[in-house]
Amino acid sequence: MTQLTTALTIDFAGCLADRVGDAGLDLATLDDAAPRLRTLTEELEATCDTGLERWRSLPHDPVRAEHLSAVDALVTKLAPGTDDLIVLGIGGSALGNSALQAALNPPTWNLLPREKRGGPRLFVLDNVDPVLVGRTLACVRETDPRFERTVLNVVSKSGETAETAAQFLVARSMLVEALGDAHAERVVAITDTERGTMRSICDAEGYATLPVPGGVGGRFSVLSPVGLFSSAMCGIDVAALLDGAAEMDERCRRPEVRENPAALLAWLLIEHARHGRSQHVLMPYANALDGLADWYRQLWAESLGKRQARDGREIFAGPTPIKALGATDQHSQIQLYREGPADKVIGFVEVERFAEDVAIPGDLDVEPLRYLHGKSLGALLAAEKRATEYALVESRRPHYTIRMPEITAHTIGQFIWLWQMTTAYAGLLLDVNAYDQPAVETGKQATFGLMGREGYEEWAGRVEGALRGG
Repeated sequence: MTQLTTALTIDFAGCLADRVGDAGLDLATLDDAAPRLRTLTEELEATCDTGLERWRSLPHDPVRAEHLSAVDALVTKLAPGTDDLIVLGIGGSALGNSALQAALNPPTWNLLPREKRGGPRLFVLDNVDPVLVGRTLACVRETDPRFERTVLNVVSKSGETAETAAQFLVARSMLVEALGDAHAERVVAITDTERGTMRSICDAEGYATLPVPGGVGGRFSVLSPVGLFSSAMCGIDVAALLDGAAEMDERCRRPEVRENPAALLAWLLIEHARHGRSQHVLMPYANALDGLADWYRQLWAESLGKRQARDGREIFAGPTPIKALGATDQHSQIQLYREGPADKVIGFVEVERFAEDVAIPGDLDVEPLRYLHGKSLGALLAAEKRATEYALVESRRPHYTIRMPEITAHTIGQFIWLWQMTTAYAGLLLDVNAYDQPAVETGKQATFGLMGREGYEEWAGRVEGALRGG
């Protein structure tokens, strides 16, 4: 019996001059870059599991074992009595949760009866849009008026992010009104283990907690309890996620660039950016991967968009990530990609084997549609991707394909780790700190001022003055 591979692969021929002419890179330049990339691999090996690179310990023991044990204990306790799980968070505290659920559970998950789901409905409140929050909570209360079968999962390292704090205050108040002191049994906080406002609240109220590990920023936290708890509650094999990440980690430590998918992908994208192609599209041909394209957007944008180099020089670096979905966006974006500015690299994600396929019947015998008879939707989607790839070759637009054998927890773990390591390499190639987000902090402080937080009064004046033009 032939054993099917479970390894992600990258086909980068569409990024090369042999395929797309002057818009492509000369393969010889990769050989020229190999010594530099080997040096970066050594640098990443030296800094692994230190400082803000402690996310790299997540798929390995002892951290892996500690997290899985803690998550499993809570899931064992809570899952049988939970019909609805509400995640409160924003950015890295929410995108990964949504992405894992969309990738690894049916798109109709929340519509299925409890006995068919085998886990709670999942609602990820990733914004403070009052309609989103209000109607979601009202929907849950319709079927669970006293919130006795609802778990509130608040994800915040500090507890002071305005959006998550506001969501928490609203949702917690409803639980307290319904359950009184017993509401504490229905709250799980993922937060700092030692300090911060949320830690103080949890200690005072007796909430169950899981750690946001030290040195793990939000956008690198999906394989920590931040993403593992909600996934495990909804029946996802979180150990397999970490297995896939660990497997990809081994590949991303290899010194030879052509054997190291993260070093290769980072070099391709950053080298294209240096040639003016700094718009980086990720276009999965699978609806299940749409949420991971959202997750990629934050990772690439917040990590690499920096005004200053690591030594303080002003460089205004950073490629712009763009999300698309095949085949949907062939009808909304490909026109621009083929005939618009030649400033893009398009990355496809191709799934070789879908969990199920749908046959196209031939009972409507209309001549223009006969070519579809006896085919399948999976075959059509694959043809759509191949045709789009051909169209980009015709237009001399660079592109690459990440091939995913099938969508499983193992391959999704590989995919996540590939992009996190690619981001680490890209940060070094651009000479920026991939782990801070100073521009985001300005907006947070201005929000505090506008909402009247003590100590931030001057920010309200700054905002109003700037927006008045004076």
